[in-house]
Amino acid sequence: MASAETPMTLYRLEACPFCERVVRILNELGIEYDSRFVEPMHSDRDIVKRVSGKRSVPAIVDPNTGVTMSESANIVSYLEQTYGTAGER
Repeated sequence: MASAETPMTLYRLEACPFCERVVRILNELGIEYDSRFVEPMHSDRDIVKRVSGKRSVPAIVDPNTGVTMSESANIVSYLEQTYGTAGER
């Protein structure tokens, strides 16, 4: 498994099932990350928009590869391909 040298940043909401899906895979793969909880109101998520170009969460910033992305399915796929091993799960 490849390891992340610098912790990722995860922008998320509390009790968000899509965010929790990303948290679960980060933990399963042993990837260090910093959580940044964002405003519940979609229109108030300016920090996420500045980082990812969208206001949706979850969103990650991976300083190890330069990747910034949102959408939980895309993030999970990216994490598995970049830091996981096929068949590991």
